[in-house]
Amino acid sequence: MAQPRVQLAVSGEASLLNSTTAGAAEKLFAAAASAGVTMTLASGYRSFQTQTATYNGYVSTRGQASADTASARPGFSEHQTGWAFDIGDGGGACSFEPCFADQPAAVWAKANAYKYGFVVRYPWMLNEITGYYYEPWHLRFIGVEAATDMANRGIGTLEEYFGLEAAPGYP
Repeated sequence: MAQPRVQLAVSGEASLLNSTTAGAAEKLFAAAASAGVTMTLASGYRSFQTQTATYNGYVSTRGQASADTASARPGFSEHQTGWAFDIGDGGGACSFEPCFADQPAAVWAKANAYKYGFVVRYPWMLNEITGYYYEPWHLRFIGVEAATDMANRGIGTLEEYFGLEAAPGYP
């Protein structure tokens, strides 16, 4: 794991990404900054232990069925791979809330992230396909070629792009 040279809103393991994702994130964040958009790394890598605590927090406040639409069970989170991270806007406006979609960081990422190999992983109104409700802050690195192809073809989810079944349940 590597800490990308980007504006951080977190420390420790949450500031780490795998080296490929970190390098692409540096380009993404630099391009956003050049466009006058403040973007922060709000949550990167999560260990199994951290994901367990995160998921259990959702379960305790929302119940398991609702938690399963908002947080991955330990062992199933993209954050555990280092290929995904959450962005913020540096000011905390609408952090981890659907209204974040209207913040400049999310608007810019939705329009431009593909150029750097990222997709907004859980798009609006596609939760029946992805299994998770809208997260305009959650970016996933898939490579410039695939992300650009998805954007050019208007494909919103990795499930559709790779021909995967829609959001299977947990075993």
